[in-house]
Amino acid sequence: MLRYTLMRLGIFVACLVVVWGLVYSGIVPRGLGGSNGMWVVLLALVISAPISFVVLRGERDRASAQVVERVERVKANFEANRSQEDAAVDEAARTRSAS
Repeated sequence: MLRYTLMRLGIFVACLVVVWGLVYSGIVPRGLGGSNGMWVVLLALVISAPISFVVLRGERDRASAQVVERVERVKANFEANRSQEDAAVDEAARTRSAS
């Protein structure tokens, strides 16, 4: 999961550098007034999203599988704890009724 996040961040930073270079050289127009920084960040974000979607498909699938494994493990632990609690409650009820 961390690897996917770092790869995604790397693609964004690369796009940010490219867009900044294009704006600085005048190939891409600057934002209006003082919005130049926001314009560069937004444009880099819009460009990096589809690139990440296509390039990181395999890594995203691996990260998704890790998340699914964690969720299944948490569900199994929760179910085990719940069955232990049920058994403890049943045992306490039996000892009360026997007394």
